[in-house]
Amino acid sequence: MSEPLEIDVITIFPGMLRGFLEESMLGRAAASGRAVLRAIDLREFTEDVHRTTDDRPYGGGPGMVMKPEPLFKAVESVKRPESRVVLMTPQGEPFNQRCAESLSRERHLIFVCGHYEGVDERVRESLVTDEISIGDYVLTNGALAATVVVDAVVRLVPGVLGGEGATEDESFSHGLLEYPQYTRPASFRGMEVPAILMSGNHGEVDKWRRKQATERTQLRRPDLITKDVQGKDNQHGCTG
Repeated sequence: MSEPLEIDVITIFPGMLRGFLEESMLGRAAASGRAVLRAIDLREFTEDVHRTTDDRPYGGGPGMVMKPEPLFKAVESVKRPESRVVLMTPQGEPFNQRCAESLSRERHLIFVCGHYEGVDERVRESLVTDEISIGDYVLTNGALAATVVVDAVVRLVPGVLGGEGATEDESFSHGLLEYPQYTRPASFRGMEVPAILMSGNHGEVDKWRRKQATERTQLRRPDLITKDVQGKDNQHGCTG
């Protein structure tokens, strides 16, 4: 078995992450040794009695800004030469499947989770290798966004989901949404499973699935078709 993917998530809310990192697929990935998942409490890297991680912004304005000192100490306590340091921020590049695939091939990821009005710009300039956003909306804190990215990344680590190829035909893996799926019973409340899926003709099944995936994508996410035709196909999504 290859070396595990190590992930450190730096946050002032480690309790939000611990249960998430221990359940379901992520828990199994950790138990099998294919991933090492750690929630790091940023407050452990403060030096004042109040364990302060934020302060008022220079120049005035609403809200608070995450201080540089504890963030630098926290990142430097776990950073290695091969580490990618990911800042979760609404200003980051949109997260997508290509980005998840890129991150899943790394050996060590550090997620920096902001709060309030964000982090001191010196953190972004000096520590961060990637800036990622999970959508055009604002969350209470970056830990929520980091859990989404961690889940999408770890499930792509070889062996985590079982057999090889387990993730190859999922939505976005080939620029298309996934085809319709059915299971037993073949007939339910007058709704029938398409006969082609029970024919045993794997070639025809593959053609049907490709046609259904293309039609579904054209109907629900035509922007994905456009990107594929233009040769863009969401290739980046990660800057590292």
